[in-house]
Amino acid sequence: MKPIRSLLTCALLGWALAPAAHADTYPSRPIRTLVAFPAGGSADIVARLVTQKVGELSGFNFVVENRPGAGGNLAFDATASAPADGYTVLFSTPGIAINPSLYRKVEYKLSDFKPIALVGEAPLVLMVRPDLPIHNIKELVAASKQKPDAIRFASSGNGSSSHLAMEVLKSMTGMQYLHVPYKGGGAAMADMLGKRVDVTMLPISESLPYIRDNRLRALGQTGGKRSPIAAEIPTLAEEGVTGYSVTTWYMLLGPAKLPDPVVQTLAAKFDQALKSPDLQEKLRNAGVGILNEGPRQTKAFLDQQAASWAKAIAASGTHID
Repeated sequence: MKPIRSLLTCALLGWALAPAAHADTYPSRPIRTLVAFPAGGSADIVARLVTQKVGELSGFNFVVENRPGAGGNLAFDATASAPADGYTVLFSTPGIAINPSLYRKVEYKLSDFKPIALVGEAPLVLMVRPDLPIHNIKELVAASKQKPDAIRFASSGNGSSSHLAMEVLKSMTGMQYLHVPYKGGGAAMADMLGKRVDVTMLPISESLPYIRDNRLRALGQTGGKRSPIAAEIPTLAEEGVTGYSVTTWYMLLGPAKLPDPVVQTLAAKFDQALKSPDLQEKLRNAGVGILNEGPRQTKAFLDQQAASWAKAIAASGTHID
C-alpha cells in the first residue's frame, strides 16, 4: 500500500505544482498575438507598439498576426478555441463586446475569454470631404435628411467601432446615410480621399494627418473630452449631441481556461511596459489615453461595455446576419 500511496501523493503534488512550474518556464516560445484588423490600422499599430515594449523589457517574443474578417469574429473565434497555454492571445478592440449583440449568430461568448490587461482608449473623428458644403454636425444631419441615403458613410467594417459609433450618433440625431463597410480603416480612408464616399469616422491617429493638410474636414471627435493631440477639434457633445461619448479601446485577452499564473505574468509585464515613459509618449502621440488596468478591472470594464453596447444596439435596431 505504501508504494501506491506514495505514487498517488506524488501525482497529486505534481498536479498542484504544475501551474507554478509552467509559470516559471513561460514563455518558452513566441506568443501569437491576434489582431482582428489589417496591418497598418490603429489596432495593429497599438498592438505592435505595446508588445514590442513588453518584449524589450521582459524578453518575451510576441508575434502579431492580423486576422481580419467577419467584423473581428474570425480572430475572436480563433482565440476562444485556442489551447489555453498562453501562446495565443488576442489584442482586441470593442468588437468583442459588440458582436454578441450585433450579429444574429456568433460562435463565442464573453465567458470564453480571460481578460488580462486594459491598455487604453482613443476617440474617433467624424470627418467629411472638404468639397462638401458641410462644416458641422448640424449641417451634416440636415443634409442627410434632405436626401435619405444620399450621404455615403464609410466604416472600417461591419460591427467595427466606427460603424457602431456612427449608429449611436444616428439614433441620437436622426441622421440618415448609406453604410459602406470596408475591410479596415485604411481602405475606408482611401475611398474618402478618392471622393467615392462622403463621410467617415476613424481613430484619431489615422485621421489627423489628413485633417491637418486639409484633405478632410473634421466635424468632431467622439470622446467625452478633447484628445490632447487634437485639442482644436471639438467633441460632438460640445457641438450639440449632448451625452454622446464613444471611444475605441485596446485590451489583451486569452482563452477562458488560461492558467492564473500565466494571466498574472502577462498582466505584470504589460503593467511594467505601460509605465515606461517612452511607450507612454508613443501612445499619446497615437492619440491613446492610457488606462493600464489589471485582470479584475479589465473584466469589469468588458462586462460594462458589453451591457452598454447591447442597449445601444437594441435601441438602434441594427443586426447583422
